[in-house]
Amino acid sequence: MPGINPEIMVWARETAGLTRQEAARKLGFRDSSRTTAADKLAAIEYGKKKPSRSQLVKMAGQYHRPLLTFYLSKPPVQGSRGVDFRALPDDDSRSDDALLDALVRDIRARQSMVRAVLEDEDEANPLPFVGAHQISDGGAVVLEALRELLGVDSSLYRAQATASDAFDLLRGNAEEAGIFVLLKGDLGNHVTAIDTRVFRGFSIADEVAPFVVINDQDARTAWSFTLLHETVHLLLGQTGVSGSYAETEVEQFCNDVAGDFLLPMDDMDELRRLVGDGNGGISIASERISAFARKAKVSRTMVAYKAYRSSLIKRETFSQLSNNFREEWRAERERTRAQSHSGGPDYYAVRRHRLGDRVLNLVQRMTAVDALSTSKAARILGVKPRQVQPLLERARSL
Repeated sequence: MPGINPEIMVWARETAGLTRQEAARKLGFRDSSRTTAADKLAAIEYGKKKPSRSQLVKMAGQYHRPLLTFYLSKPPVQGSRGVDFRALPDDDSRSDDALLDALVRDIRARQSMVRAVLEDEDEANPLPFVGAHQISDGGAVVLEALRELLGVDSSLYRAQATASDAFDLLRGNAEEAGIFVLLKGDLGNHVTAIDTRVFRGFSIADEVAPFVVINDQDARTAWSFTLLHETVHLLLGQTGVSGSYAETEVEQFCNDVAGDFLLPMDDMDELRRLVGDGNGGISIASERISAFARKAKVSRTMVAYKAYRSSLIKRETFSQLSNNFREEWRAERERTRAQSHSGGPDYYAVRRHRLGDRVLNLVQRMTAVDALSTSKAARILGVKPRQVQPLLERARSL
């Protein structure tokens, strides 16, 4: 096997969004009387000192790269996110983008494996809805196509007992239509969680194995909107990453279609009466929008966005409301986490929910006929090989 390539060491650290000082600290290097921690890492990066096996393993983990990457002859070509639909916040950082790139690499690899196994087993049937429309068709046409694809309208959506049940209905129907819907907002632990301002959803508009990924760091009430938004991207044949800020034409189009799906025209008169001209103040608008959102089983921010796009409130009011809703939700999430330290949900139940039935059912079928090895199944599921069987058995029992 070739030796470690120092050029790769630098590239892996920089694409992880880490300075040499930050990386040295994360890797456990310590200052000594003769040299600093950063200088110790620099000696490895300049090829003056060989890293130990344990150091390489730590680097692979901190830089979110396979161990074999460090033995490549040159840095690989940067993988594409597809179209970057996002308008980023001012405090966006290199580390945020590095985490997002690692997540996209992971999802693309898993999607490629799913497509490959479908092709190998003669199940690669093209899905006609992928790329069937364009923005010039108009929002009404695409909205009708979305409703037909999912077999759900706002009345059936709201008939569900909770917002989580309503999302499950949408997700289940999307998977029945052929879309793989995953919930993923980190790289395996809370330290690598990606803020929703950086990434809210991701679509891969593949006609055989289309994927939609929803950032599950977001509020549960927002998942339905993101699923609808990303499904519109599939209808438009677009692969790419979406954030929280819709400044581009295509993002506003996808938001408007998703918003019209969840809050059709019949709701606008009621929303107009509730919001009025916005002169009641932010607190009054917040209370009324919150009540409306609970009834409609949607996120408060989505209702505020719909009100803004319908010219019921000003942009400044929408920005203030969305910021307030975000901070209130984050505070509530922290309180919930603090209360749930003792115990928590079953690991395999959480994994099953994040993966969705379509992925799990495919892996179950393909492993049963030896079309997938345990290692490849683990890669698709995002777990360790020894966890594949317990996960599949747990999924069958639910």
